[in-house]
Amino acid sequence: MRRNVGWLDRVARIVLGVLLLGLYGALDAPWRYLSLIGLVPLGTGLLGHCPLYSLLGISTAKGGSP
Repeated sequence: MRRNVGWLDRVARIVLGVLLLGLYGALDAPWRYLSLIGLVPLGTGLLGHCPLYSLLGISTAKGGSP
């Protein structure tokens, strides 16, 4: 698993993930579970690897393509 997410992209994903997860307590029951989608950007930001980027051949990491 090569890193294909650059540092700026990682920071943006982590912030977005935390913000979405923060909505969990603020929303009512049916919408609350949609905020769990924040786990995806948070996970990809922490790991530095995005499976969708791999499929599309995209890399924002310094050093080239995956």
